[in-house]
Amino acid sequence: MTLIHDDFLLHSAPARELYHRFAEDQPIIDYHCHLPPELIASNHRFGDLAEAWLAGDHYKWRAMRANGVAERFCTGDAPPREKFLAWAGTVPHTLRNPLYHWTHLELKRHFGISALLDADSAGRIWTRANAKLADLRVHDLLARFNVAAICTTDDPADSLEHHARIRASGLRTRVYPAFRPDRALAIGQPAAFNAWVDRLGAAAGVPVRGFDDLLGALKKRHDDFHAAGCRLSDHGLDTALSEPCTRAQAAAAFASARRGRAPSPADQARYGSFLMLEFGRWDAARGWTKQLHLGALRDTNRRLLRTLGPNTGLDSIGDFPQARALAGYLDALDATGELPRTILYNVNPADNYVFGSMTGNYQDGSVPGKLQFGSSWWFLDQKEGIEWQINALSNLGLLSRFVGMLTDSRCFLSYPRHEYFRRVLCNLLGADMVRGEIPRDMELVGGMVRDICFNNARDYFRLALPR
Repeated sequence: MTLIHDDFLLHSAPARELYHRFAEDQPIIDYHCHLPPELIASNHRFGDLAEAWLAGDHYKWRAMRANGVAERFCTGDAPPREKFLAWAGTVPHTLRNPLYHWTHLELKRHFGISALLDADSAGRIWTRANAKLADLRVHDLLARFNVAAICTTDDPADSLEHHARIRASGLRTRVYPAFRPDRALAIGQPAAFNAWVDRLGAAAGVPVRGFDDLLGALKKRHDDFHAAGCRLSDHGLDTALSEPCTRAQAAAAFASARRGRAPSPADQARYGSFLMLEFGRWDAARGWTKQLHLGALRDTNRRLLRTLGPNTGLDSIGDFPQARALAGYLDALDATGELPRTILYNVNPADNYVFGSMTGNYQDGSVPGKLQFGSSWWFLDQKEGIEWQINALSNLGLLSRFVGMLTDSRCFLSYPRHEYFRRVLCNLLGADMVRGEIPRDMELVGGMVRDICFNNARDYFRLALPR
């Protein structure tokens, strides 16, 4: 039997029925990813498998480095085929890493290839996959996986021109920006911050001289994103920010950065807290969902960072204290009735119960699952991490209201990760049914599976979807 078969990861009869009847054919709402909108707008055709599969994939780069592969075959200038061969030689060494499953799911689903990838099969797979890629464009890939909606991750200074082109293209998949204003908080690096502020002012059509101008430009872009269909914001932070801060203190910290002097860490935290409250109020007023991605320790290898830049696989799980600051931030918005729908993502499994319990403190009866303990993220988006998140959510909240999986990927070949999640979910519930821990009622449990896979996200995010 090949590794990827119809009942892959489904270890009981109820699991198999749940997946094939209730999960397998559900559309996908990919509400958080890093797909480049310009490639969707141009309906890009990939030149070869290395471009489609390896470019930008820091998961693979980390595995290749760990396997002794030189950097030129990861992020460097090696020819595409040589990069692919280096990856193929690494794959057998990824046994029990989720990359082994994802690699073979993607080969099977995109190219119909069941062979295991290794140094011996690499040449044949390269030829066969490239022949298939020649007839596939980005829009074909989205249609093949029944992707109903995508939310990309966009800076407020981005022009949104690619999103306008996508809307005009007639693409059935709906593609929306998501508002990610992390750079607005980065006053600790004045040179980069000031260059970004100038870009923001140009995008908003207003000069940014003082702090009020900054807020006005950000609010203008928030409005522009809403007009483009945006209904989600996103923030990547060490921890939530909830330091008391007056407008005058925030303005002083901004002015210091504009003069080229980094404010103190305490002033940076106060300034960031002020902005995060503003962003929360804007999201609530617009009916958006706020996503908080917390806990990653980023860019730890300074030597490689100088050479390669960020988002190249130099990050780790952080061990930051989370609970008190997170409660302070959510409570400040809740106190004034301005807490938006919010999804909390943690990257440290030690915080699963902290985040899972925190969501219950701020449910207000207005929306089912208004506060969400988000899907397993980054280092946790593998079988064990998915099970941990589902178990914590089940024990502390309502799994039935969970908005399900996302790709968090920069690669258009990553959509089988939704299948992977759905198989893990159905296997877990099927095992519960076999043990008699939940009813062996296919309509009851299968209905919950269908909701988690699609219906809950459709209702929660209120995105315009294809009919």
